[in-house]
Amino acid sequence: MTKSDKTVKVINKGGPAGGAYFLTVIGAAVYFAQRSEGFGEFIVALLKGAVWPAFVMHRVLELLSL
Repeated sequence: MTKSDKTVKVINKGGPAGGAYFLTVIGAAVYFAQRSEGFGEFIVALLKGAVWPAFVMHRVLELLSL
């Protein structure tokens, strides 16, 4: 096999959805950061922005009784 015989297989999974998810995480971090009053609260706000989807899914599953 020569170098010109090699092929590359590109698999794109969830590209647009991943971008939308990234924007919502950034938006949530900004939302929480605006309400912080100190450096410690700012760090907590960034962490909240990163994990808020887990809390949303927990609440949705709780409401659906699953």
